[in-house]
Amino acid sequence: MKIAILIISGVLVLFIAYLAIMASRLRKANFESDSDKIKILNDKNFNFQIKSGITLVDFWAPWCMPCKMMIPILNELAESDKHNVNIAKLNVDENPQISAKNNVRNIPTTIIFKDGKEVKRIVGVKPANYLLKELQNL
Repeated sequence: MKIAILIISGVLVLFIAYLAIMASRLRKANFESDSDKIKILNDKNFNFQIKSGITLVDFWAPWCMPCKMMIPILNELAESDKHNVNIAKLNVDENPQISAKNNVRNIPTTIIFKDGKEVKRIVGVKPANYLLKELQNL
């Protein structure tokens, strides 16, 4: 019984140490920057940018680690020539009115707009192939 407790305690200590190391690495990580093909939205240009065609908008914040995980995914979509979709981002901290108007309560939230109307909402980090499938289903 005592040996089992010691083993479990040791495993728990190793797991906590692993989590601490991974958190430290994430804080220090250099995440990619946005592709030049990604449009940066704000309160002034939001409605104009989404009013025609299909626009995928990523609602994000700079302090959000899952949002940073979306950067290479969005870059892949923006650089792809497989679709006729605008890829855009909106910083929720800098643009709270648009975020509130679109009922964004969790980030990252990705909303697909078609001619200014929301057609699909995706909450959380999703791979590029998932997002492409959703875009193809429109």
